[in-house]
Amino acid sequence: MTLITSISGIRGTIGGHPGEGLTPVDVVRFASAYAVWIRKRSLKGKPRVVTGRDARISGPVVADLVISSLVSSGIDVTDLGLASTPTVEVAVTGLNADGGIIITASHNPYHWNALKLLNEKGEFLSSSDGEELLSIASSGQYDYCAVDELGKVTTDDTWNDRHIDLVLSSPWVSTEAIKRAGLTVVADCVNSVGGIIVPRLLERLGVKRIITIYGEPTGRFPHNPEPLPENLTDLCSMVLSEAADIGVVVDPDVDRLALVCENGVVFGEEYTLVSVADYILSRKRGSAVSNMSSSMALRDVAARHGCEYYSSPVGEVNVVEEMKRRKAVIGGEGNGGVIVPDLHYGRDAVAGIAIFLTHLATSGKKCSELRAIYPEYHILKSRIEIAPGQSLEVIFNSVRSAFPGCSIDDRDGIKVETSEGWVQVRASNTEPILRIYAEATTPDAAGSLVKLVTTVVKKT
Repeated sequence: MTLITSISGIRGTIGGHPGEGLTPVDVVRFASAYAVWIRKRSLKGKPRVVTGRDARISGPVVADLVISSLVSSGIDVTDLGLASTPTVEVAVTGLNADGGIIITASHNPYHWNALKLLNEKGEFLSSSDGEELLSIASSGQYDYCAVDELGKVTTDDTWNDRHIDLVLSSPWVSTEAIKRAGLTVVADCVNSVGGIIVPRLLERLGVKRIITIYGEPTGRFPHNPEPLPENLTDLCSMVLSEAADIGVVVDPDVDRLALVCENGVVFGEEYTLVSVADYILSRKRGSAVSNMSSSMALRDVAARHGCEYYSSPVGEVNVVEEMKRRKAVIGGEGNGGVIVPDLHYGRDAVAGIAIFLTHLATSGKKCSELRAIYPEYHILKSRIEIAPGQSLEVIFNSVRSAFPGCSIDDRDGIKVETSEGWVQVRASNTEPILRIYAEATTPDAAGSLVKLVTTVVKKT
């Protein structure tokens, strides 16, 4: 059993003993701590929090516990039911709410769940706010209300359409161009909330032919829900058999987007953000931001448009903070997460789909031809389980020593810039593992960097 607290929320496997997995006791504890934090922060007599969940099997149980904890703390709740992470983020500001909780473990397998915690801006909590909340949870100083002060629950199922309305209002989206292109799109929605919002989005965008696979929000994921190439074989086959122009796949909470070209070849999740940024930067000058584990291709595309590129530590909140600092017009993460600040400061696959299809339609190119215009880098992602008691500081110092004379960035683990590319080792925010990422101009060079760092870590 696993329970992880980080800037990505409260995340764990369902079941087990309290404090070791995501049990009912843990859900109530953290939801109640969040309620205390909200009440201290809100200037309203009766704060309001928006809730929503993905379709995973444990979602109804966890959602009931969260909502009951908030109501018992004197907080009104607007529950969106089955809703994507970006939909809840948009609803927080749209309803002038004081915060939001999304019940989703994002890309993790079905036996995980999590509480993603939002502030009044519909953004993830900052590190300092998260530390305050964890301190409240640790102290157990919750504040439940008398019966006459209990919060109320209202349901609102309008926000999927209102989210789509917002995206379609973007200057970066052209339904006319998409309609003229007569596109056929296959969408893999991994049997979660993407099956509710993605086909509806594609229809309103003017896509000529929409083919949905795994579109029933049953929570029984048909494959590993992380949108990596090895998990997309069914989508690749369907794109070919249906002679589609493109395939799109989202993760269970629809904040990550990956693409498949018309030839059945994966576009590359690292290049989702790159292609969207290329389209936006060609029309509006400004800086671009991604996290330190993302492809160098975004830096190159920004430079092509005469724009600056900046990096941040991994984590959506870190990317958002850097985007605000740099007044970026586009940002995100190389895991397929696109953040368009003109819409809202959150990763949004709904926005990513709409902007990419506009880019594809206006380019006059096939999807594979569009992919070919971007720099060809090869990124390799590996992982190692962290042994009990293993010191991260010792590991990072060993990696540093293995690359004498190289440029080192230690804002997030250790990232080493070499003449061949870069390699980074860092602790995951969502799993009890070390992530080792490397990128170079050839697969062999990237593999050599990962192999070297892996050997160093195992010997430490």
